[in-house]
Amino acid sequence: MNILILGSGGREHTFAWKIAQSPLCKNLFVAPGNSGTANIATNVNIGVTDFKAIKELVLKKSIDMVVVGPEDPLVQGVHDYFLNDEAIKHVSVIGPQKVAAELEGSKEFAKEFLYRHNIPTAAYESFTKETVEKGYVFLETLNPPYVLKADGLAAGKGVVILNDLDEAKAELKSMLVDAKFGQASTKVVIEEFLDGIELSCFVLTDGKNYKILPTAKDYKRIGEGDTGLNTGGMGAVSPVPFATDEFLSKIEERIVKPTISGFKKDNLPYVGFVFIGLIKVGNDPKVIEYNVRMGDPETEVVLPRLKNDFVEILQAMANGTLDKINIEIDARAATTIMLVSGGYPGDYEKGKEITGIDAIEDSIPFHAGAQLKDGKVVTTGGRVMAITSYGNTYQEAIKKSYQSIEKLHFDKMYYRKDIGFDLETI
Repeated sequence: MNILILGSGGREHTFAWKIAQSPLCKNLFVAPGNSGTANIATNVNIGVTDFKAIKELVLKKSIDMVVVGPEDPLVQGVHDYFLNDEAIKHVSVIGPQKVAAELEGSKEFAKEFLYRHNIPTAAYESFTKETVEKGYVFLETLNPPYVLKADGLAAGKGVVILNDLDEAKAELKSMLVDAKFGQASTKVVIEEFLDGIELSCFVLTDGKNYKILPTAKDYKRIGEGDTGLNTGGMGAVSPVPFATDEFLSKIEERIVKPTISGFKKDNLPYVGFVFIGLIKVGNDPKVIEYNVRMGDPETEVVLPRLKNDFVEILQAMANGTLDKINIEIDARAATTIMLVSGGYPGDYEKGKEITGIDAIEDSIPFHAGAQLKDGKVVTTGGRVMAITSYGNTYQEAIKKSYQSIEKLHFDKMYYRKDIGFDLETI
């Protein structure tokens, strides 16, 4: 098969790394890709939402399958674009159709889906500019902290949690009236705060059958001890030590099964990855959010633990035969530590040369915000590289990642030195 991956981050490098191992993959392309994918595939400088250019590439290179990495093309309907075009509708697209991608494209849509199918989640109400006064009243009925979520896609920055009621009201006004997040916050969802520890569950579906991948836990905050601004993720651990068999069974029965059957009941055409953001409250799982693609950096610890031929699984998803696949998981733990540009998630400089990559032996460096320039690997983004390691325990894997990081260097490189810190006491 000739396969095209859309995206340019650590998740897409991990996809490429895993797909390139399959004898079923003949030629592999990544659009636009990064310095990591350049080593194992052909990068093509096309944006992930430039559907016309993607079509031209698919026809030119006789692509059989398109694996969609990020959410934007899915929410904008890339799968539908293929289905509605005679020239390319035979191509398999891994990722839900537009109406189903609203599970990530709209927080309100997701909450309504959860309520409709009796899937455990936080109580909520949603508000617009016209009903901002009602939003103030609703905030007064809640106990702090207050959770405000921009309804649309805000590049992972649309969720604000505040302890002060007046600050929460001011933030609501800023989001709705002052359009703090632009189009994304023309509607805002206010939720009750759930107190617990978070984890991510990843599900593969062909629309009717499903398979559950290993759980993972990522670390969103820039600062150690989970402090500071939210980021796209500073590291991840898989499996999650506190996710016992009993707890995993609750996730499957109360959340995964009603989610997949909900797709069918609501006619949401879904072939792809379901990322369920969960929180463990007491001993019960509740859904914080849905994403309609794999997480990043969780992909960098989940896929390395998958023993199966990844292309075989993707084919089964596309063909509706996922029930015939037996998922095999590496018993070892995997961890990843994200190296970021100094200043991220605020302003940061680009174009810093990264050295020492070839010296890494005990870990897998997954490139993210990095590109080849004049034969050198240089930084091009905030999250630059994810260093993944295996270990018999997550502590052993983390130690290996940190030892590998010592061999790497770029100007103003930053990383958290406490990934996994909160798992020791559980």
